[in-house]
Amino acid sequence: MKSLVCMKKYYSYRGKVGNIVPNILECDFEATKPNEKWVTGVTEFHIHGEKLYLSPILDLYNGEIIAYNVEKRPVYPLISKMLDKAFQQLKDGEFPILHSDQGWHYQMKQYQHVLKEKGITQSMSRKGNCLDNAVIENFFVLKV
Repeated sequence: MKSLVCMKKYYSYRGKVGNIVPNILECDFEATKPNEKWVTGVTEFHIHGEKLYLSPILDLYNGEIIAYNVEKRPVYPLISKMLDKAFQQLKDGEFPILHSDQGWHYQMKQYQHVLKEKGITQSMSRKGNCLDNAVIENFFVLKV
């Protein structure tokens, strides 16, 4: 038996290309209500010899994937389309923390501006510390 899906770690870190924000989440992965704390990341799949990139947002309240997007390249629309879907899940007065690694997507002024515009607090893991975003990293293990 041979798997049609091959896993590969996607490294989105390209050095400091924008603004690095503090780690507000600080490994506190418990949420008391929906849309309080979200985590996100990007991972790479190989399916039938083709690369695909997945970007989900997971709600720490119940572990639900509230939004995701898949693209053939790890470009900004991978993230922006996912955000648009996630924003549709928010009710008036909900302003979650959105935690990610320090990947280049999350350092972009455009990304940070959209979050600020929606009242979402951005949080980033410490450089090279996958434990700071352990929940989404563990979700990505499921793709094997």
